[in-house]
Formats: sequence, C-alpha cells, structure tokens
Amino acid sequence: MRVVIVTESFPPDVNGVAHCALQTARHLVARGHDPLVIAPASSSAAFAGAEPPSPSPSPSPSPAASLSPSPRAASPRTADSDAPCPVVRVPSLPLPGYPQVRVALPSRRVAATLAAHRADLVHLAGPFVLGVRGMAAAARLGIPAVAVYQTDLAGYARTYMGAGEAAAWRRLRAVHSAADRTLAPSSAAVKDLEEHRVPRVRLWPRGVDTVRFRPELRDDALRRRLAPNGELIVGYVGRLAAEKHVELLSGVCGLPGVRVVIVGDGPSEPSLRTTLPGAVFLGRRTGDELARIFASFDVFAHTGPYETFCQTVQEAMASGVPVVAPAAGGPIDLVDHGRTGLLVPPHDARAVTGAVRDLQAAPELRASYGRTARATVEGRTWAAIGDQLLDHYAEVLGERTAVVA
Repeated sequence: MRVVIVTESFPPDVNGVAHCALQTARHLVARGHDPLVIAPASSSAAFAGAEPPSPSPSPSPSPAASLSPSPRAASPRTADSDAPCPVVRVPSLPLPGYPQVRVALPSRRVAATLAAHRADLVHLAGPFVLGVRGMAAAARLGIPAVAVYQTDLAGYARTYMGAGEAAAWRRLRAVHSAADRTLAPSSAAVKDLEEHRVPRVRLWPRGVDTVRFRPELRDDALRRRLAPNGELIVGYVGRLAAEKHVELLSGVCGLPGVRVVIVGDGPSEPSLRTTLPGAVFLGRRTGDELARIFASFDVFAHTGPYETFCQTVQEAMASGVPVVAPAAGGPIDLVDHGRTGLLVPPHDARAVTGAVRDLQAAPELRASYGRTARATVEGRTWAAIGDQLLDHYAEVLGERTAVVA
C-alpha cells in the first residue's frame, strides 16, 4: 500500500503529533508498505539545536547539575536522513509567541507529491493547516483519506484567546467531515467529535514503547542527585505551555519531603521557574535518558485538562510509576482510579496536592499502583496499535471500492 502521511509536525519536533506520525511511518515500513511523509519545514536552527536556556541564579549547584546536558544542546536533532521513509518538507513559519510550533505556508508541493507517489490512501495527522491542504488535494485526486484527531484546538483557543472555540470546531468539523474516516485516540475525544457533528468517527488509541520505558531503569544515583535528602520525586514531562497548567503543581512544591522535577521546555518555562519554587528543571530529554528519568519518579503528575490522549501518562505507566492526572480527556481512559493512580478534578491545584500527599503517605499503595500500571499497558505496543491502524485503512479502502462498484 502506498500511503502519504500529511502531518502538522514531524521529528525533529518533539510532541504527540510528531511522535505518532513517526511511529505510523515506521510501522508501515515494517509491514512492507510504502509510506511518504509531508511535513512543515523546520528552520536550520531547529535541526542544529538551540542554545540551552541560561540557568537561574542560585547560590548552590542545582540538583540536576551532574546530569548530562539536554540533547537539544548536546548534539544536532534528528534530521530527515534518520526517518524511516522519504520526507517532503513544505515552507513554514514559526507560530508567533510559540516558535517551537511551525505552521505550513501554501504550497503546490502537497498535491504534486500525492500524485507523484501514486498514493492509495492519505493519512492526515492532526489536520488543521497543512492537513486541510492535504485533504483538499486528496479529494481532487479521488484518494481516500483517514484523518487522525490529536489536538484539542478548541481548548487551546479558550486558553490563549479566551474565545474562538466555535470557530475552531467549525474548522475541525469541515476537514474531518471530508475524510472517509476520523480516528480519535480516546473515548472522550470520540464523544467530543460526535457531539460536534463530526461523522464516521472510530476509536484508535496510541501505542507505547514497553521496551524503552520499563521499571528496571530506576536509577538510584540519579534519584540521589535529584532528591539528595531522599525526598519523594514527583515528575512532570511535557511542554511548558499555558494549556498544560503546570502551575497547578505549586502546592506540591510546598509539601515537606517532596521534590518536583519538570522535564520539557516551552514558553511558560520562565514563569514556572518562579511559580514552582524548589522544582528541578531538566529541560527537554528524549530517548533512553528520558526513560531512565521516568522510571526514577515515585509519582507522575500531569495537569493538562485538554489532552485528547496523553502519551506521557502511558509512558509513566509503562515505567511502573503511579499517576495523578485530571479526570478529563485522554487520562480518563488511561488511569484506572484507585488501581493505577488517582484522577482529580481538572484545574484543581488543591486536589493535585492532596492526591500527591495521599500517595506520599502510602508507599505500598504506590508500589501496587505502579505494578498494575505496568501490567495494564504491556499489550499496548506500537506494533499492536499499528496493526489496528492497518485494519482501519483496509476498511476505508474496501468501502471506497464498494461505492465505486
């Protein structure tokens, strides 16, 4: 099968859309298919890596000082030569105020690439700008399209503009309604799409690398560097941006015997360094180093209420770490309250703090939650999830064939 993946983001970007698109391409290649990726061009600086942020003034060395430098500063980021299939880049510009996100500019390259690749099917990953053009090109060429819903754009509009949710849903409904099938990653996302009159929605969750993320990577030396007085380590991994509401961890920072560790970067980092006193900021970490950090947490806390899935929750569970997360969006499917972690009301800093305090006081419960979390995700490999995707592709192609016949 010849598949063109049109994605709003692709490595070297580090986010859920980019990661899922990469895993999809890898699985297609592994199963003998012929994928090609169309993605926004990254700036040369993005490939070369950026300078690390200046450390905050401190009278003593940071607990993270002896960790290796962030990969962002240590070496060039992944280039397209490392991709599992050809990647066609279209011109793009950084999103104002959020340069980590790039927005594709109009380009004839999309339609030309679909035609040149002789695509049997177009996979639209998180379509909003580039994906809209991919959908239009697929429609003109008569190619079936599968749209993958991954980002709660209405929630982002509410966070950043205080309005615009209706306009965001109109755009989402227009592109997804034109697709042969929309795949949503969680039951909450399926419900949102159906309530906003998006047709032909099916559930397609996300996989997790259970070989890379595993409890055995727990590192006592790393733990001593992060929490030299034996504190309970509560970790957050993800973008540092307004919609993630990481500031809800401020009360956790005030708990005696707790060390908050923040992994990630983004526009909110400067304000969070003030809002979260005593927290350790490690910057962006990836690969095996990130897996080692995950496994070294005692509790994983996620605060974002707009997650359509929340991959980092699943990676924490694969690492054998109990989770505290909002009872909203993707985490509702992932966290079994009272068995693998605790769900709390969204936007509720007191509830987050209380949940962490409860787990701090119950080490046996933390261990039980962690074991159950690991067992829960062991079958959710990317290979298994990728095969589910191929089933969706086959059904869409079969439906198209039936209509033509």
